[in-house]
Amino acid sequence: MKIATYNVNGVNGRLPVLLRWLEETAPDVACLQELKAPDEKFPLQAIKDAGYNAIWHGQKSWNGVAILARNLAINETRRGLPGDPDDSHSRYIEAEVNGITIGCLYLPNGNPAPGPKFDYKLRWFERFTAHAAELYASGKPVVLTGDYNVMPTELDVYKPERWVEDALFRPETRAAFKALVEQGWTDAIRKLNPDKVIYTFWDYFRNAYGRDAGLRIDHFLLSPDLDKRLITAGVDRHVRGWEKTSDHGPVWIELADA
Repeated sequence: MKIATYNVNGVNGRLPVLLRWLEETAPDVACLQELKAPDEKFPLQAIKDAGYNAIWHGQKSWNGVAILARNLAINETRRGLPGDPDDSHSRYIEAEVNGITIGCLYLPNGNPAPGPKFDYKLRWFERFTAHAAELYASGKPVVLTGDYNVMPTELDVYKPERWVEDALFRPETRAAFKALVEQGWTDAIRKLNPDKVIYTFWDYFRNAYGRDAGLRIDHFLLSPDLDKRLITAGVDRHVRGWEKTSDHGPVWIELADA
């Protein structure tokens, strides 16, 4: 089973790129972030024509997450994170697909830091960590994937000394990610590539993609039973080089059958 995550940076504006990637790689499940579209503007028919069922949690101009599944049923189990009824951001959606609980997330950026946006990031992280603990305790096979807006270590960022004050790399953010993983989750990409420089995001500015000046901020966290089923993982880096593409590359894992 192949599961992918892709911050599309605008699902309608980049629809041709998304459809081309789906046709080329055919993941069984694709988790999308930054739809930047309200629910009624989600391009469902185009997604269906590509062979995918879909659930989505949209928001006008900002945020938005979706889960697509190829020839598989999607049983939605949660829309939005618990813990703050006043949080109006569309950043989390969860479903059961083929016996696996899949949480698709778009964690807040948090810049400028310090400040209110960074405070919101850390609060959201706390709520997510609490929910992850419940999922972990359930004993079910779980994947938590998406744009975490965190570079966990210096290996995950080009020229880390330039990022020390950034919300994605501040000590508080990295500590929050570390605490999450230490519940017992496996960072799939890093497990299979413990010492390799791997990036999932390249800014549009200063020829970042051409210089490979990137960040690893899109992650897969796996529960223990799925850790045992992990076969391979990677980044479709070439997609970042396509015309009118997102500033993220799709990231994917392959799991052996149960």
